[in-house]
Amino acid sequence: MENNDLNFDSRVPLEELRDTVEQVKKELSTIIVGQKDFIELLIISILADGHALIEGVPGIAKTVTAKLFAKTLKTEFNRIQFTPDLMPSDIVGTSVFNSKTTEFEFKKGPIFSNIILIDEINRAPAKTQSALFETMEERQATVDGTTYKMGEPFMVLATQNPIEQEGTYALPEAQLDRFLFKIKVDYPSVEEEVIILQNHHERKGEKPQDKIKAVLTPKKLAEFKKNIHEVVVEQKILDYIANIITQTRNHPHLYLGASPRASIATLTAAKAFAAISGRDFVIPEDVKKALIPVLNHRVILTPEREMEGMTTENVVTMIMESVEIPR
Repeated sequence: MENNDLNFDSRVPLEELRDTVEQVKKELSTIIVGQKDFIELLIISILADGHALIEGVPGIAKTVTAKLFAKTLKTEFNRIQFTPDLMPSDIVGTSVFNSKTTEFEFKKGPIFSNIILIDEINRAPAKTQSALFETMEERQATVDGTTYKMGEPFMVLATQNPIEQEGTYALPEAQLDRFLFKIKVDYPSVEEEVIILQNHHERKGEKPQDKIKAVLTPKKLAEFKKNIHEVVVEQKILDYIANIITQTRNHPHLYLGASPRASIATLTAAKAFAAISGRDFVIPEDVKKALIPVLNHRVILTPEREMEGMTTENVVTMIMESVEIPR
């Protein structure tokens, strides 16, 4: 019996992480109405060291939520609006000739920040996407043969309008795969819409970001990330994830299945879900919570199923229900 107690004491201390996450949620809920899942997935993304793609129609507070989320962390924040004429140098930076020193100096672009919000990512041309691609994957940018490292933390939050909208390009699969999550944001309910109107009326022109306080520092965030790596995952949970991901590769409704990167993303996100619940071990429910946002953008429906109005969420749910839950 004494051994068990000793064991328990040496477990990962997650109370502070759990309480801080609650504080971040509470802080954001003073301005953002509803959107609880959206906010939780943003928190999971940064704890799991990932990037997030946010999809939804214009005007549902995607940009505001991302901006306020950055404000709860004591970090730098930049917003880049993607447009069809945006060049790689506009985001990464460029070398400028200094007449005093007669040398070229590198002027950093807006991508050199901690949390970067890219608005309407699917409006920019392929060349600019590939420059962004390097910074997301390698956490560095190469300009004129010199490599510049990104600071910590580094997280890209990209918003995109649904592809049906005019003037948008579908992002290449390889780039989509670099996003940990694709978060779909819906319209608020009638009750939430009423609260949004009341809050806006009561603020009397005051800016929402002025009311948000920072509750987490980069140093603390780095500590929390380390804690997440130490969360215990049993073999049966690993088998469970592998079985689900493998099923996406030979499913009759899917034209493209998920890659091993999707398995790793599911595992990392599940560990973060366990940690924010104050648990130092993963349970099947953590895996289930992670699966839809992880697979949303990584699997592609067959054209027939798409024409029938089926969604990737429908298929992922079907697969989850068909795989036996470990006990």
